[in-house]
Amino acid sequence: MADDLHTLAVRAAALVARDDEAGERAVLGIAGPPGSGKSTLGEHLADAVAALGVGVVRVPMDGFHLADGELVRLGRRGRKGAIDTFDVDGYAALLRRARTVRARTVYAPDFDRSLHQPVAGSIPVLPEARLIITEGNYLLSPDPAWRAVRGLLDEVWYCDLERDERVRRLVARHERFGKAPDVALDWVAAVDEPNAAAIAAWSGTADLVVDVAGLDLPPGRD
Repeated sequence: MADDLHTLAVRAAALVARDDEAGERAVLGIAGPPGSGKSTLGEHLADAVAALGVGVVRVPMDGFHLADGELVRLGRRGRKGAIDTFDVDGYAALLRRARTVRARTVYAPDFDRSLHQPVAGSIPVLPEARLIITEGNYLLSPDPAWRAVRGLLDEVWYCDLERDERVRRLVARHERFGKAPDVALDWVAAVDEPNAAAIAAWSGTADLVVDVAGLDLPPGRD
């Protein structure tokens, strides 16, 4: 269990030297259930790594949400956020390109929470970037397609947060981005918590468990 941001930043920065020798960028994955603080940790960790003089960029998995129109076609719109509502092959392809293409800018999508949609070409991975931080629910999944993603990550850290606090944050986030309180509670119970149970079951395969509450981070920008 790790609970010191500077220590985490030093560990993340140390990944860079290993991959520099191979001419590649390092990629650090941050996994955890919905509402566990992955994005907040990713933001503050990126700032702390940059303060060490290492070029760093965040490329969240959420940019690979399938668009709502495609989820409707597949009959999955009512459980958006489940493991089969992401373009896992596109995510793996982008991470592979971002690892290996260092001479020019690589563009990655982001997720606009106000639109509830991915937006292509939103995140530039500049040539000077040496570390990519990517956050996502399913980075530890044993599913073969997701194992391909895991193979592109130098390490995967798991965000650990007490369930009641995690659910409280999650409901508040759904409300902040437009859901009525009762709809937010129903969505968390029917969609987010079943996903969270599966994700928690994979936590033992993480390279590091991070006590998110112990870090006492201010709220993230997402």
